[in-house]
Amino acid sequence: MTNNFVLRSLRYTFNCNDSKMIAIFGLGGAEVTRGQISDWLKQEDDPAYRNCSDTKLAMFLNGLIVEMRGKKEGVQPQVEKRLTNNIVLVKLKIALSLKNEDILEIMELAYIRISKHELSALFRKPGHKNYRECKDQILRNFLKGVQVKYRPDK
Repeated sequence: MTNNFVLRSLRYTFNCNDSKMIAIFGLGGAEVTRGQISDWLKQEDDPAYRNCSDTKLAMFLNGLIVEMRGKKEGVQPQVEKRLTNNIVLVKLKIALSLKNEDILEIMELAYIRISKHELSALFRKPGHKNYRECKDQILRNFLKGVQVKYRPDK
């Protein structure tokens, strides 16, 4: 799944305008311009479309965590240079203060059922024997469920 899709989805879900997006990026330690955000939010077939890097999306997600939960005491989290769907899922879980049961409910809002064991495998470290890679379909449906829950008017 593209970083741009995740960014577009979260912008729509939380009804963020450009100024709010810039502020969230700032909370994550990134300085971005309105033009950059505009290019990241365009569809892939638009000539002005630009890819949002893993680092920039990680900074946005870190900023979203700070926005929703407040700044963490002590050492701030390291910005990932390489993002996976599993990391995006973990960061959204933290930002939205979700428990595993909440995630299962959100998945059901998108008409997807997964077991508690499947879900816990997504949150394991990559070297663990029960680790499972989060496929695009799971993340896409999670984002869809988040949209249903946090933007019920649509």
